[in-house]
Amino acid sequence: MPKSRHKHPRKKQSSRIHVPALVGWILLCELAGIVGSLFTISAIPTWFATLTKPVFSPPNWIFGPVWTLLYLLMGVSAYRVWRLGVRKSSVRNAMILFGIQLFLNAIWSIIFFGWHNIPFAFIDIAALWLTIIYLILRFHKLDEPSAYLMMPYLVWVSFATVLNYNFWLLNP
Repeated sequence: MPKSRHKHPRKKQSSRIHVPALVGWILLCELAGIVGSLFTISAIPTWFATLTKPVFSPPNWIFGPVWTLLYLLMGVSAYRVWRLGVRKSSVRNAMILFGIQLFLNAIWSIIFFGWHNIPFAFIDIAALWLTIIYLILRFHKLDEPSAYLMMPYLVWVSFATVLNYNFWLLNP
């Protein structure tokens, strides 16, 4: 019998989808975006319009569709790991880490758009970026597709981190 290339073979996930749980995880992630948008929408035509923007700053309309898609992918990713069983400490710890990154994500808009605190928002997004990397590594050990579903999020947050930093430089 050939040896597995993994020291600890991964449990094969059931192909059965628990639709209410999947929808719940997606809605939880989208809710983080809704919370942030409550602070963002009113600040865009007022405070944000007065800021000097980096030349590579995308148009405002792009953020809503991109974040909606990213929250969807995050929700599916979290669901896939959750269904492995939160009674397992590795799954439970990964889900706690997921909650931490979702919290850091949601408060970024409050800090940046609500409080107009660009430096503190940068600290938050840098912590978020590091948390996402660690989360992807943890998810990869549990369910590779879940880690891959988080990659577009990491790419976007990487871009957003650079953007936030440049807003800070241009608007001291």
